[in-house]
Amino acid sequence: MWRVPAWVWAVPPVGVLAVVFLYPLLLVVDESLLPGAWGGVLGSEAFRDALVTTVWLAVGATVGCLVLGFLLALVIAFVPFPGARAVARFVDVFLSFPSFLITLALLFVYGTVGMANGLWTDATGAAEGPFRFLTTPWGVLLAEITYFTPFVMRPLLAAFSQLDTAQIEVASSLGARPARIVRRVILPEALPALAAGGSLVLVMCLNEFGIVLFTGAKGVTTLPMLVYSKAILESDYAAACVVAVVNVALSVGLYSLYRMVSRRVGA
Repeated sequence: MWRVPAWVWAVPPVGVLAVVFLYPLLLVVDESLLPGAWGGVLGSEAFRDALVTTVWLAVGATVGCLVLGFLLALVIAFVPFPGARAVARFVDVFLSFPSFLITLALLFVYGTVGMANGLWTDATGAAEGPFRFLTTPWGVLLAEITYFTPFVMRPLLAAFSQLDTAQIEVASSLGARPARIVRRVILPEALPALAAGGSLVLVMCLNEFGIVLFTGAKGVTTLPMLVYSKAILESDYAAACVVAVVNVALSVGLYSLYRMVSRRVGA
């Protein structure tokens, strides 16, 4: 009986991928190759500032998510309290929330006319409240940490659920303090999950657009915001494509680094 070669089955998905993803990407690359586009963008101060802002926000948010996510996952997994399972399930639901929703929630709390400023003016009689950091880089950083921390917690909770609690009980019976148990027993088991969650957050922060836009931080320009500005506000599509190609290259490079690190730590 005649058999269909295995490579034939790869043609439909590869064809769909080429039409949906590769062809638009090639159009972007082709547009970026217009004469003078790369030199004009890479030599501009706006691009350099956006690149530095994007990297430091992404790295800062990733570090904050790793620390906060690890601590919260530890409490949920190993500190018995009523509702721990409900909190763990809420983490799963939180992952489906759009980023702008979290930003709007922070605006309701810490915005210029938000709850915190309202309580302050009611209590002191002042004309304005002191909380104005949401429109600064620190407000963007807070919003990104708030939104992306569950992306670190989810793999950590999965890793902690598979951890042999006998190791913790033995270490505790031998007199090990909680900090030493975390450092010597729990943390080594959590490294692959931390690497996976941290690298995911880093890549997502590099490409985050909604949070920066909805915080109204006019002085914070990241690479995605620069693409938006060049394409929509200035109609400079060649420059926008150059920035987009740099952003894609940066994301792919970090993803490749993540794959290399994950293989080494056994993720």
